[in-house]
Amino acid sequence: MANQIVWCDIPVLDLERAVKSYSAVLGQDMKKHEFPGMTVGLLPHGDGEVGGCLFTSDEEKPSEKGIMIYLNANGRLDDTIAVVTANGGKIVQPKHRIGPFGSRAIIVDSEGNRVALHSD
Repeated sequence: MANQIVWCDIPVLDLERAVKSYSAVLGQDMKKHEFPGMTVGLLPHGDGEVGGCLFTSDEEKPSEKGIMIYLNANGRLDDTIAVVTANGGKIVQPKHRIGPFGSRAIIVDSEGNRVALHSD
């Protein structure tokens, strides 16, 4: 079955700060990409994988309310949580089990978005 989620757009206030923060939290360098009239920070992903981007907009703003994206921290959740606050985020819920679906921590990123960090 194909992934039900195919892409996500994560609004940010400061693209440079967000790219630096997400690179540290994800443990991978994010790449910026230029599109006509827009620059985004691409979340690391390969061909055929679910991807997403960080972007700035006058209409869309970061929020701690609403949809929550789960980011892959498989096998490195503790290390990922450890760098959140040093990179402008805050821990909302520390690491906890989510039944048979692994563990997660819920954070607010450097831009004010609520995000889950997930590991099997």
